[in-house]
Amino acid sequence: MRGLDGILALLDSRSFGSIWFWILLTAAWTLVGRRVLGVPVDVLQRVPPEPGPEDDLDALVLLDWLSLSLPRWQIQTTEALLITGAVTFLFSALLILGFGYGLEMAQALCLLGLPFLLLLWLNYRLARRLGTVLEGARTRQISPNTAAIRAAGMMRRHRWLVFGLSVVAVAATAFLGALWAVRHPFGF
Repeated sequence: MRGLDGILALLDSRSFGSIWFWILLTAAWTLVGRRVLGVPVDVLQRVPPEPGPEDDLDALVLLDWLSLSLPRWQIQTTEALLITGAVTFLFSALLILGFGYGLEMAQALCLLGLPFLLLLWLNYRLARRLGTVLEGARTRQISPNTAAIRAAGMMRRHRWLVFGLSVVAVAATAFLGALWAVRHPFGF
């Protein structure tokens, strides 16, 4: 039984009272906002909102970035099922340990990981939508400039959505962390 107590003591280490948890939370959301599906924000910002000259260099650069980064977001059905099962098991265990048994570390990991899980789904959805736009430009159904403008518009909206998600996630984590500190003033 001593071994189990040692493992539970490790899981119940201070999270909300640690400066490292808050630095990790801030750094994670800051890094997420710097790129959209691996495309740097400055590449995205250079694409004009209206069609410019044919074969605009900034539009072609964005399409080139997308052609390099979108294949990373392709996933097969069997892989998706395995990943979904593993992630569901992991977060179910963390939710039970954190909110069922009151372990602070598990609660902190849930509050850190669940918004990123939602972000992963949003990124995957955006990658699928951008794949059709990129395919249209590749087959010349739409001009490269039009494809880049559509892609940039989708990516800008996605960036605002990620910004909103980050604000809500940090605010919810801060609120629940403060609530934990009020309920457990001495850390236990």
